Amino acid sequence: MHHCRDRFLIYAAALLRALGVGLLGVLLGIVLFRAGASSLQIGFVIAAGIAGGAAATSAVSFYGDRFGRRRTLIFLSSLAALGGIGLALTPRFSLLLAIAFVGMLNGTGTDRGAAFAVEQAILPGLVSDAHRTWALSWYNVILDSGSAVGALAAGLPFLLQRWLALNLAASFAGIFFGYAAVNLLSGILYLFLSTDVEVAWSTRQRPLHLISAQTVSPQTRSIVQKLTALFSLDSLGGGFLTDALVSYWFFRRFGIPEHSLGILFFALHLLNAGSHLGAAWLAKKIGLLNTMVFTHLPSSVFLLAVPLARSSKVAVALLVMREALAEMDVPTRQSYVAAVVRPEERTFATGITNLARNVCWAIGSSLAGVSMQSLAFSAPLIAGGGLKIGYDFLLYRAFRHLKPPEEQRFTGEQVATRNIGPVAPSG
Repeated sequence: MHHCRDRFLIYAAALLRALGVGLLGVLLGIVLFRAGASSLQIGFVIAAGIAGGAAATSAVSFYGDRFGRRRTLIFLSSLAALGGIGLALTPRFSLLLAIAFVGMLNGTGTDRGAAFAVEQAILPGLVSDAHRTWALSWYNVILDSGSAVGALAAGLPFLLQRWLALNLAASFAGIFFGYAAVNLLSGILYLFLSTDVEVAWSTRQRPLHLISAQTVSPQTRSIVQKLTALFSLDSLGGGFLTDALVSYWFFRRFGIPEHSLGILFFALHLLNAGSHLGAAWLAKKIGLLNTMVFTHLPSSVFLLAVPLARSSKVAVALLVMREALAEMDVPTRQSYVAAVVRPEERTFATGITNLARNVCWAIGSSLAGVSMQSLAFSAPLIAGGGLKIGYDFLLYRAFRHLKPPEEQRFTGEQVATRNIGPVAPSG
């Protein structure tokens, strides 16, 4: 009973958080541009927000279980709300960098922060192995649906300007205060989580320095190190492709206005949401790793073609085809990571892999601004697509023999000899 309620609360809180993420993904770069920021400065602000998320994810990886998963989620929601309030007050650039870092302002358009890492560690423990991928797929459907509605809300400042006779700056401020409010409400929902979301008390009582040294097996450390290196490459490419920068690219390249971009990114996130359920179905047919690689690879090819488009219609069509496939690796990747480690190692594994992703997102976002201003305006799209293609080939080569429990056809003894490591049933 508690498991069902906890899943509902996590899904609801994640939906609210995703609303704000989708909103920032469309508006952050454009608002900064309207305020006089250069492409380089926009890249730095986005990178500062991602770096703040990375720092929070690092702390969560090692201390989240001891501090308590529920309390960690509440604290993270409070910081995000403070970030929204700070953004609404439109401070000078140097202060904005600090606000972006502390408030973990997410300009990627997708929720991959510290709260995401904690929830990703909790959910597999609330269901069985057979339902793990589906639970994570629905979780990502909810995240992308929230991001879609948030992206659509990018048109609200202009409606407020018309309905309430506000100037555009005041309208943007009101929207950012709303962003703070949804994060506070998300934190309130976490208050009602049961103790089932926490790890066993005996694990949390161990000394902090032993968390990664003794409670994590050598097999898990090896697996996590390899996955972290590969996910870092993927996220470096993703840093070049945040929603804020892609939205800014379409705004400058084809002159597409903010409200039209909001509708576009609403549709893209809906495609992402639907693709998660398709990923769970496909993974049952061909396996988690095959689904990750063979959907992600063609999506990157479509992305490389976007800068070559001579009209906005062709560019948008290519982006739509890309987004229809680009997120199918997300729930399968999360399920794969949770499957190949023990339940008590999941916060560490998800935290470390998400930390690496966030750090490389921040690096990629910084480089995107530099490359956009110094090399070519479309350089981020080309670099991001190329890095992601390299990631797909390397991931398949490194992990094609490592199967999650539901895909294994071996006895427990045979599994152990393959260094896969036993995974206890969840739920």
